[in-house]
Amino acid sequence: MRLSLFAGLRPFRAAAAARDALAGVTLASMNIPQVLGYTRIAGTPVVTGLYTVLLPLIAFAVFGSSRHLVVAADSATAAIFSSSLSPMAAPASEKYMALVGMVALVTAGFLLLARLFKLGFLADFLSRTVLVGFLGGVGFQVGIAMLGEIFGVAAPSHHTLIQLWQVLQSLPGTNLPTLSLAALVIAAILLGHRYLPKVPVSLFAVLAAIVASARLHFAERGIAVIGSVPGGLPPIRLPEVSWSELLAVLPVAASCFVMIIAQSAATSRAFAVRHHERVDEDADILGLAAANAAAGLSGAFVVNGSPTQTAMADSAGARSQVAQLAFAGLVLLVLLYLTGPLQYLPRCVLAAIVFTIAVRMVDFKQLRAIRRESPGEFYLAITTAAAVIAIGVEQGILLAIILSLLRHVRHSYRPHTMVLVADAAGRWEQTAATAGAETEPGLIVYRFGSDLFYANDNRFADEIRALVEHAPSPVRWLVIDAGAITDIDYSAAQSVRDLLDDLRRQGVGVVFGRVRSYLRSDLDRHGVTAAVGEARVFETLHEAIDAVRGGAVEASANGPARPAR
Repeated sequence: MRLSLFAGLRPFRAAAAARDALAGVTLASMNIPQVLGYTRIAGTPVVTGLYTVLLPLIAFAVFGSSRHLVVAADSATAAIFSSSLSPMAAPASEKYMALVGMVALVTAGFLLLARLFKLGFLADFLSRTVLVGFLGGVGFQVGIAMLGEIFGVAAPSHHTLIQLWQVLQSLPGTNLPTLSLAALVIAAILLGHRYLPKVPVSLFAVLAAIVASARLHFAERGIAVIGSVPGGLPPIRLPEVSWSELLAVLPVAASCFVMIIAQSAATSRAFAVRHHERVDEDADILGLAAANAAAGLSGAFVVNGSPTQTAMADSAGARSQVAQLAFAGLVLLVLLYLTGPLQYLPRCVLAAIVFTIAVRMVDFKQLRAIRRESPGEFYLAITTAAAVIAIGVEQGILLAIILSLLRHVRHSYRPHTMVLVADAAGRWEQTAATAGAETEPGLIVYRFGSDLFYANDNRFADEIRALVEHAPSPVRWLVIDAGAITDIDYSAAQSVRDLLDDLRRQGVGVVFGRVRSYLRSDLDRHGVTAAVGEARVFETLHEAIDAVRGGAVEASANGPARPAR
């Protein structure tokens, strides 16, 4: 495995580095309140949010490739492990934090294996459609989880729908000062995001809330605060868990791994394309593995390539990992000197910040675009979102993968098929491959728009039989346009040989056109070439059609075709 260190910082130029360092200061002002808020989703002490943007950021800058990706706490992965670990231990407890650290280390191990075996292609198994639905479902789940803190009522359940019901039942006991403060922060952040996107409204809200809480004694007025926050550098140690607990967190880490691979790859690709750059996905996976190992050893939780924080960095003018290193430097200063005032921060303010993050996770604009362009895919996205809300994040991401694969299989099972016909000017046109379609009297040119495999071979054979049976005039030649067929498996080859036998008995000759070398090797290996005759397998469609029109091959009712004499 070849290492290319500090790729996200190179080429290094002093002037550009100074600009990026300033962007890192802006990034820190916008993101520090968010990473504090993510601890409400993760169920961890507030200080662990700062830990996620210290050593993990530095580790990715060393080993990663992307100049733009911000690796930090992320609401999706936080929701995945918190919903699974909270039944095993009390959130924020010593045992819970050990499990959280082990999830990060195991996730790092999965990412390292993915790098060694070059498994970056796994990201492609989450389609953009179901990823939009998944993130939208997580947004709803996270938003509902924050309602208890926002209204100042108890909602102890870990199940989203039950939490919502508990909040609704507790509404008569709403703490009005808590709700008023949270509503004010939510309105300020949403309006700021809409009209002043470059202003760190979240940071101003946190600072104002801390000052007001300290002077007006919010804790004595029934507004809960986060309490003492330990300062100093994070402790470096291995999480202490038993063998059975290690086995229990494997599925949780696997879910985080899939989410990290998919989301980080999509984010790094998007920003590399935007800036006309290339990105080494394998190096990014190694960087993510190093970042999660650093998180697990330093008391933090799983980190991810965050699309929202990467977009913030880009809008702040960051063009290399120098900005992320400056971000980490400011976090170090906060940990060493500024954790004292954090104890006055109202919990409802953090909940309000997370609620606004959750709102932005639901991409209504893209959902409307999906519905307009592809209603079927829209329902897949909605189904995924509903599954996340109803049965949980971990199950939702598994469903997202399954739905993505089923969508792919469905397209392969029912591909576009057509019959080529010539218009009055002699140009080829495509028409639906329905019974009664023909290219010209006695000839059908049929195109199948997918590889041939065990699930669609009967559809291929049945459609050809129907075309021949219902043709307006007796069919003498069938030309199969194989341009979209790159592979044929054993089961499909058996079906094709049976079809050739049936058509031969009916006096129909079969010719293959546009057969590429890789398909030709499959046809040879499975005996299809021998069954149809080598003289009837052509590299181009025009050669195949000219051969049957010009008599270069002749049909035989009793065996494979042979060249015409």
